[in-house]
Amino acid sequence: ILTQSQQRTICAQLGRVKLQLLYKASIHGFTGAAFHQRCDNRSPTVSVGYNNSGFVFGGYTKQPFSQSGQYVNDDQAFLFTFNAKKLIKYPVNNACAVRMIANSGPYFGEDLVLVNASQAVTHSNPGNYYNFPAAQMHGNDLNLTECEVYQVEGKFSMNKPWRTVIWESGKRTELIEYIKSYKPTVSSVTQPRVLLIGPVGAGKSSFFNSVNSVFRGHVTSQAISGSSSTSLTTQVFVCRKPLPIILCDTMGLEETKGAGLDIDDLSSILKGHLPERYQFNPSAPLHPEAHSYRTSPGLKDKIHCVAYVIDASKVSIMPTGLEEKLDAIRRKVNLIGIPQLVLLTKVDEACPQVKEDVRNVYRSGYIKDVMQEVGSRLGVPLSCIIPVKNYSEELELDMNCDILLLSAVIQMFRFVDNYFDELSDRMSNIQTKD
Repeated sequence: ILTQSQQRTICAQLGRVKLQLLYKASIHGFTGAAFHQRCDNRSPTVSVGYNNSGFVFGGYTKQPFSQSGQYVNDDQAFLFTFNAKKLIKYPVNNACAVRMIANSGPYFGEDLVLVNASQAVTHSNPGNYYNFPAAQMHGNDLNLTECEVYQVEGKFSMNKPWRTVIWESGKRTELIEYIKSYKPTVSSVTQPRVLLIGPVGAGKSSFFNSVNSVFRGHVTSQAISGSSSTSLTTQVFVCRKPLPIILCDTMGLEETKGAGLDIDDLSSILKGHLPERYQFNPSAPLHPEAHSYRTSPGLKDKIHCVAYVIDASKVSIMPTGLEEKLDAIRRKVNLIGIPQLVLLTKVDEACPQVKEDVRNVYRSGYIKDVMQEVGSRLGVPLSCIIPVKNYSEELELDMNCDILLLSAVIQMFRFVDNYFDELSDRMSNIQTKD
């Protein structure tokens, strides 16, 4: 059966939808009759084939299946295959996208047929209406171990938001005043430090700039942000004024070893050894003997909360190497006892419902599913995941975006306060024992 990750990847191509299983050949039968009995007049659909070589492949059409024997036009139809977690699409290039054949399963042009002639086999003949390399599509293994057809159900929206947010200008003002008046619970720290960690392109620097923009009253850019395959941030950037919190932006994480943020540099950042504007060198982490190394950092120099920045539109295709890196970082942060949360960025790119109106973020069942997957992958509860929309192409501030950003900052304060409270409790226990 399609994994949750594969379902989300397919749904991301189709909008705010979910998949409902109609037909499963191993249960209902590898026959055209069984397929048509369960799938005729149902649309849109996603058809999926599986083989012993581990390939997962199929096609999408908005047209309902029938047994007319006719070709049907569908300019939105496409075939697909999975390469690891990545979905590769092959769009239709001819009007005759689907053929309605009684004695077979899903029949995409003359190019790909699942349950061909009521047998557990695939018919493959690319180049007519779809162009695809057969080896890439199914590994030239035409024997099916399973075939499924899902109905695509649209507008996966909740009637009631699952988190309560007040979308009013007065609330925005209230949040800003709360943040401006915030004081840490320990006197030795005037501004708590929150470290932003995330993959290249996830939106760390954009979040840094977006929060800065809210308090400056206009969209601004201090840390370099944008689209790149490698990290644009090469220094430790610190957002100080006019915030009572220090946001530390770092080099992005990359899947390959020797690229992106180095784990050893991360340890130095967490413990307060790295100075502001430190120049990262992935191949050579900072050593204690270096001139800029802070040998005796105080509590004010250390990191008091870690925020992982994750792109909502890429959760389902997160590379294994990157996931392993994040897991190693999370374990290291846990050992030090620093609280952790997740900022889920680009929610508008992940869900058309949110793109239409950011206030739909907690009405979107799709976004909630993505948040649950992030929690499962990173080992954090849903209560520690906060969706945000950064400023990227806007020239003016938006009240609703500001409310999400400000809510994220307030959640950081709560985590920081917990850190200081636990630190004070540990110190009190040590003094009691002495």
